[in-house]
Amino acid sequence: MHLRWDDETEKFRAELRAWLDEHAPTPETMAADPALSASHYPSWARPWQRKLFDAGLLIPGLGPEFGGRNLGPVEQLIYYEEFLARHLPRSTNWTGVSIVTPSILDYGTPEQIERFAMPALRGETSWCLGMSEPNAGSDFGGLKTKAVLHGDTFVVNGQKIWTSGAHHSDWVILFVRTDPEAPKHKGISCLLVDLRSPGIEIRPIHELVGGDIHDLNEVFFTDVEVPADQLLGPLHGGWAVSQGSLAHERAILWVEGWFLAAEALGHLAGLAARPDDIGAGLKHDRRFRDIVAARYIDVHAMQCMGYRGFTKSMSGKASPEHSILKLFASETLQNIDLAGIDAVGAESVDCVDLQHYCDHRYYTGNWVMSYLGSFASTIPGGTSEIQRNIVAERILGLPRR
Repeated sequence: MHLRWDDETEKFRAELRAWLDEHAPTPETMAADPALSASHYPSWARPWQRKLFDAGLLIPGLGPEFGGRNLGPVEQLIYYEEFLARHLPRSTNWTGVSIVTPSILDYGTPEQIERFAMPALRGETSWCLGMSEPNAGSDFGGLKTKAVLHGDTFVVNGQKIWTSGAHHSDWVILFVRTDPEAPKHKGISCLLVDLRSPGIEIRPIHELVGGDIHDLNEVFFTDVEVPADQLLGPLHGGWAVSQGSLAHERAILWVEGWFLAAEALGHLAGLAARPDDIGAGLKHDRRFRDIVAARYIDVHAMQCMGYRGFTKSMSGKASPEHSILKLFASETLQNIDLAGIDAVGAESVDCVDLQHYCDHRYYTGNWVMSYLGSFASTIPGGTSEIQRNIVAERILGLPRR
């Protein structure tokens, strides 16, 4: 079977490739001046995001006034494939473009859209996401940061943790508890908070392998005043805001996991020419061949499962494949990295030119560093444990206990 898109779709792909050839920053430019966090704009990033916005190629499924072209699902899938194939980010502030602005467009007032969403889309402001807390990570409904309404002002007290890029952000989309007496999912609200407000302290969380550069932070709020007109969505309606923020792109987010895993598989297969312990090539090692074949099957299954779920979504049907793929993709990538370590042995701590652009910055390193970094992909967006619960309960219909 040979799968292909129709001529009109391939025409769009050709036009997109030509535009990117002319306008996109080069890998050398991005690697020479990388983003320092999920909210940092290096010198090339703001002009690049503005070019995409003006060309209708920032969020292609939206209208031209929001940096899109009203493209359909198939064209959006082609768009993501081409960007991923080039290791090309739409924005170095992924949170602002992919989470914050869709949320504001869905739930914001016209004034909020003009004031908050438009500057974020044009790359003029940077945003971070205030969700996780020390005792409310996977259990988002257990958050305790509170906001009390006094007249026309909310007063916020509490703490957020694992806040990517907070130290480089202008604003945070902050989820707070506004009704402590309500069931935990019912008393949450969403605020748009200026991080320069008095009473906010940002403390870095240094990564074990990150050196002086860090992405994660703790953020503390002490009597922070937030104007009531910066409430996003209805009061106590923050749960719906949190659940809907990725709805515009959820059906095609699996493409990134597939591309990263396919790229890692290519690196793994490339080890076949290396000598093994007895001087013969790894390609003659039956165990190595079996591992590569198994991981190839995983990556191919990921692609087929993604396209099947995508087709269901296009037809208006439920696509449980996408819940499965988040779990499957992150753990497949981890298994490929582990196979690389196993194949190379002690030399896996040396640089083997594993380089890719992920989320907001270049990663260049070795099999060990890639494996250690792969654990991060099993946490954001729902840990593997939570994803297994979702698959078990919502897809397979198993009881909670």
